[in-house]
Amino acid sequence: MHCHCDPADPLFTTESERVAWETLKRGLGEGDWLLANLRLTDEAKDHEADLVLLLPGAGVVVVEVKGGSVHHDGHTWLQSSGGRTKAIDPVTQARQNMYALRRYVETDPRWKGSSRRWARWAHAVVLPWADLDDDFALPDCPRWSVNGRGDMGVLADRLRAVPCLQEVATRAPDEDDCALIAEILRGRNLPRVSAVAEAAERESRALRLTADQAQLLQVTRLLPRVEVRGGAGSGKTVLALEQARQLTCGGRGQKPQRVALVCYSRGLAAWFQRVVEDWPRKERPAFVGTFHQLGRSWGAPDGSRDNSEFWESELPRQMAELARGLPDGQRFDAVIVDESQDFAESWWAPVLGCLRDEERGGLYAYTDENQRIFARFGRPPVPLVPLVLDHNLRNTKQIGDAFNPLAPMRMRLLGGDGPAVTFVPASGPQDAVDRADEQVEELLDEGWRAQDVALLVTGHRHPVQIDRGADNDPDAYWRSFWEDDDVFYGHVLGCKGLERRAVVLCVNHDSVRERDTERLYVGLSRATDRLVVVGEPGLVREIAGPFVASRLGI
Repeated sequence: MHCHCDPADPLFTTESERVAWETLKRGLGEGDWLLANLRLTDEAKDHEADLVLLLPGAGVVVVEVKGGSVHHDGHTWLQSSGGRTKAIDPVTQARQNMYALRRYVETDPRWKGSSRRWARWAHAVVLPWADLDDDFALPDCPRWSVNGRGDMGVLADRLRAVPCLQEVATRAPDEDDCALIAEILRGRNLPRVSAVAEAAERESRALRLTADQAQLLQVTRLLPRVEVRGGAGSGKTVLALEQARQLTCGGRGQKPQRVALVCYSRGLAAWFQRVVEDWPRKERPAFVGTFHQLGRSWGAPDGSRDNSEFWESELPRQMAELARGLPDGQRFDAVIVDESQDFAESWWAPVLGCLRDEERGGLYAYTDENQRIFARFGRPPVPLVPLVLDHNLRNTKQIGDAFNPLAPMRMRLLGGDGPAVTFVPASGPQDAVDRADEQVEELLDEGWRAQDVALLVTGHRHPVQIDRGADNDPDAYWRSFWEDDDVFYGHVLGCKGLERRAVVLCVNHDSVRERDTERLYVGLSRATDRLVVVGEPGLVREIAGPFVASRLGI
């Protein structure tokens, strides 16, 4: 059996090192280790050991190899090659390398924590082309510690004997010791393949592309009423946020404006508010929140969560009346509505009514019609200039390709490469939840941090979402999306505009419902880097259609 070689096929700078390596590789046996080109930097200097032998039952031997014509003039070792001669000191090099490597190993926590006593270490010199007399000797270099051309045939046996001849006070290492020394000499706590690092690099690129895309806002400065249309991952939400900041600041010949940034989703509003909190005061919009929070800021009442008539009809009517009575100081120069496809027709009256100039005041709607997952079909009752975003910047190409057939337009996928999308089959709603929980654990095992991961359901809420107070304290629940270093559990209906690096999308209902395709589109696009879809294959195929199903591998 052959010895362990590390690396398996090393690159050598000299022929002499290669010859010594090949010779020892043939001569050493099972359980022995042959290491090459070990470099070590300590507080004293940089060290490089040509070869290191880990020999169970014998010891560790650090070997210095010198090629060419090596000789000794009675004072100094000399090496001649290519017509030039220089002084060398192979014995001191071998000794210093041995002490440096030994200190490195014996101070490593893995060695110290194992209650191991000091192992036997030694050093030796190999001169593959030098002729050495059998009686050769120097005070610091006995004949058995230096090997010449005549010793190459038995080199492995000679080096195995060196530790016992050089050091007998310490113990010989066993196979476990040698394996541990080899492990320690590779380093400790080495950086591993990191899903998070790759995701962070892609995120940085996406932010740069989104910033470049913000140049569109220069076009809209002279257009007071604009609809920005784009699919998931096109940067609409970031663009809406930046537009709110720019309009508030003014600049470029424009006066600062009093701006409202409005959306439907409580989760998206919480993200807007979190971002804006870190801006300088003069850059913060006058209002940031949901449509219903805007009404409350004017004195509108709260309603029961289950009273859809109040939210869809009564509240908008009351808000329109309140808007008409707002003093000038509480009105807005511009209103920006993100995810405007969620707005009912009745909601636009109070939006326009709160403008200082209802005829010419700024109105900017950011829309993705294919994310219309609620049964509302309102459109702004005034003409808007359309601008189209047709690039996907936020999702990997693999994720973007999975939901691209569902997008309102074919989008160019610029998000970079990432892991393949995974589909996990389930036999029904409860089995889907159980398997989704297992997939969360697998994502954590892959190296994703808990705060990178979300489990989103399409049917009944996950028990963890209920336990975390999504109904009793929704503000605290949504703050946990960012503030807690934990996996987020949510429903696709509440996560539009939000994203996490790794998402498990759990299709946990048992029949096709109205607007299920739109829900699936939203869920697929919430992951920026890693997407796992869990569900009953036939149901997912029926909802997704053949093109998406084929991309999911169903």
